[in-house]
Amino acid sequence: MTNSEILDIALRQSAMELNCRAEDLLSSDNKVVISTENPGARSYLRLPHKALPFACNLVYYGGGVVASVRPELTGPVGEYLNKREPYRCFETPGLHELDAILAPFGIKTCFMAEYFLPDVEKLKPLCCEHEIRILSPADFAGLYVPEWSNALCEKRAEYDVIAVGAYDGGKLIALAGASADCEDMWQIGIDVLPGYRRQGIASSLVSRLAMEILDRGKVPFYCAAWSNLASVKNAIRSGFRPAWVELTARDNEFVNMMNIGE
Repeated sequence: MTNSEILDIALRQSAMELNCRAEDLLSSDNKVVISTENPGARSYLRLPHKALPFACNLVYYGGGVVASVRPELTGPVGEYLNKREPYRCFETPGLHELDAILAPFGIKTCFMAEYFLPDVEKLKPLCCEHEIRILSPADFAGLYVPEWSNALCEKRAEYDVIAVGAYDGGKLIALAGASADCEDMWQIGIDVLPGYRRQGIASSLVSRLAMEILDRGKVPFYCAAWSNLASVKNAIRSGFRPAWVELTARDNEFVNMMNIGE
């Protein structure tokens, strides 16, 4: 699979979820579309506390911004987008204005994330001094515990399809897991025990897992909050590169729930 083919798959997936065309995401013009339900969307957009249809979701692949919104927000969000350069739609102080636009509708900005796709010209096996094992769902069925909560998700366990573990004398010290979030794209998550961090183990596991996913004909992707520098650096070391960014608004009740950690 080439980098171009990988990007095309990601663009098609984003377009499906946003209710736009893939070419809209590469256009230099901002665009507002009305959000709809879609059974092919990523699993976490369809499960409890679902995001679809989006109240307001902004996606940027480096061209113009595509905003997928409720019908009543098409005008206000369109005005917001057209007042600024695309990348500035994700920056403060502009976001304060966006929140003011959304407030009368009972929603506010909630998630901001950067997404990474593998660069097949840079993706390669990375050295790890510890034993590495490929794990099936049966192998990691007993690993749904807090220390592996980024690699595996108990609430969506049925989507966890493959994992790669690092072991020190038989002890699991790091785990990278892949979730089949949609038909063609599997998301990677990684956890490393505190005493084993900053040793290159995370990038070894993520790169190995990405190659396993590609061998299965699927596209691996990696998500990180912009402020999570350790995660962003790990993505780049592992052979990934930035592909797109998303900003998602949710209803006030959901945002408040997130803030109190429920």
